[in-house]
Amino acid sequence: MKILTADIGTGTQDIFLYDSHLDIENGFKLILPSPTMRVFRKIKQATRDRTPILIRGVIMGGGPASWAAEAHARAGLPVYATEQAAKTIDDDLDKVTALGITLLSDDEATSLADPVERIDMEDFDFAAITEIFTKFGISLTDLEAVAVAVFDHGEAPPQISDRQFRFDYLDERIRARNDLRTFAHLPGDIPPAMTRLLAVAESSSKVDVPLVVMDTAPAAILGACFDRVVNSRTQKLIANVGNFHTLAFRLGESGVDGVFEHHTGLIDPLKLGSILIKFAQGTLEHETIFNDHGHGALVYNKQPFPLETNDFNIVVTGPRRNMLAPGSDQFDQKLRSYFAVPFGDMMISGCFGLLAAVADLIPELTGQITDSLLGLKTISTAPWDI
Repeated sequence: MKILTADIGTGTQDIFLYDSHLDIENGFKLILPSPTMRVFRKIKQATRDRTPILIRGVIMGGGPASWAAEAHARAGLPVYATEQAAKTIDDDLDKVTALGITLLSDDEATSLADPVERIDMEDFDFAAITEIFTKFGISLTDLEAVAVAVFDHGEAPPQISDRQFRFDYLDERIRARNDLRTFAHLPGDIPPAMTRLLAVAESSSKVDVPLVVMDTAPAAILGACFDRVVNSRTQKLIANVGNFHTLAFRLGESGVDGVFEHHTGLIDPLKLGSILIKFAQGTLEHETIFNDHGHGALVYNKQPFPLETNDFNIVVTGPRRNMLAPGSDQFDQKLRSYFAVPFGDMMISGCFGLLAAVADLIPELTGQITDSLLGLKTISTAPWDI
């Protein structure tokens, strides 16, 4: 049984091909530039070449791609965009046109005369991933499922902060089901406001196997829990320090005890350490994070999380994890961190979380995935024997 998982971040897209005939450590993996970074580089080159650009496709992760498109327009160069692709820059299309970007219908975009650099927007490019694996002799024609994680602010109603809207979504999901797997969906169950998740489902419509989509940070946190040291603990404080967002969960016997989310670029190790200590103590307020231009904080269980341990009291994952490096003197020494390495690889923690989500949502695949993630079966098959 094979399952393709892809965790789409701001800096990288991390891809893992699960094969139930192999130990997880022998699974094939790719760490590639993220889709938004690929678009960013294409637009920057077009800016250097003084070439007009057309952005088309579906909504995808913004950040670098959006910044490059705005810079292209500020340079006095034409930027054209179809409506769905333009929502990558801002859900409010009036704000998009105010940047000097011209909106086109799909027909107008098709008939747009050269010279123009046509840039396709999508978070999950199954054809490109298939091509890479195929070049190395690995077929993806026999997949049982595909799982993709992206970060989704959601399309907030007018006059509602997208940061607040995003955090209300987190709260709603946790209250609906107090488990990290609550952030995973089958295509028919994606909330209508989660437009980026919906776009992944749309762009994956030609993938002829079941699809699971999930939010990136909960996927990474869930994946980190499969580190055997972490998994042995009932209470966990886990931080995912991503390239763009930092999110932490407090996990206890009943599920999620608390969550906060901030922008990584607005915090340093000292500030992050201070936030985490308040979070552990149960005193962190939503306004503290939101008024600092983060997303917010919720503490469902006000009982303090125990920091007085002999080894470590916070689990850390994510590409910017060195902000909380073990033994660092840049933050309060009440914090002692442990770098989670599920199955020996931090960078694909999100992929392991996605596997757990597939096991949760597709019952016929549950047994084999769960056995692999929990190390409940011994596999004697070598890669050259399958």
